[in-house]
Amino acid sequence: MADVRRRIFIGDIQGCSDELRRLFDRVGFDPSTDDLEPVGDFVNRGPDSAGVLRFMRSVNAGGVLGNHDLHLLRVAAGTETVQPKDTFGDVLAAADRDDLVDWLAARPFVRAWPDVLLVHAGVHPRWEDPESVLAGLNAFTTRPEADFATHVRYCTADGSRPASDKRDPGRPFAPWYDFYRRRPRARKKIVVFGHWSARGLVVEPTLRGLDTGCVWGGKLTAWIAEEDRIVDVVAAKAYARPGS
Repeated sequence: MADVRRRIFIGDIQGCSDELRRLFDRVGFDPSTDDLEPVGDFVNRGPDSAGVLRFMRSVNAGGVLGNHDLHLLRVAAGTETVQPKDTFGDVLAAADRDDLVDWLAARPFVRAWPDVLLVHAGVHPRWEDPESVLAGLNAFTTRPEADFATHVRYCTADGSRPASDKRDPGRPFAPWYDFYRRRPRARKKIVVFGHWSARGLVVEPTLRGLDTGCVWGGKLTAWIAEEDRIVDVVAAKAYARPGS
């Protein structure tokens, strides 16, 4: 019987290439035996978005799209404009820009295994099969399902979101997973997500929240599914201010 490959899920990297390489050393990543599955937000706010994308390509990483990835792709396509706090200019000016952008654009919104569901931000309470709902969507879609999967933090039981979710908006809103995990089917898989550095590490029976705020001076965190083990490295510095 062949050895089982390890799946290594990594929280929001956001251009923190130094921390990414240190985390690889800590988990002992071996592309011949391991699969890398980042939660999205490969780029932006940190110092080396291009370096992160090049490294991800070199190890044949999987992963899903995050909201910052979508923004970069849309800026590259001319459908959105660069914002003052964006730090992915190194990608846009790179000689290998097209290769980096094409690689990133090929990431899906969701990946699923028999025991794990990977999405950047969260899953709608009423999605019976998130993989089917999000399948076929690309980085330039304007469908609300894509926005929900890459932005949600708080919602209501019917999936309505507050005008702002930087802070707890109070009832009837609650963290998206409070509603989603009530569904019988949801209890069969662990949902791995990021996007919520203020919430930090979440380790619950059906949840692994891996955004531990590396770009804000926190940590870059991995979950090795086959070992059910958390591994992290402390950020070298804060590259951006929380909330930016």
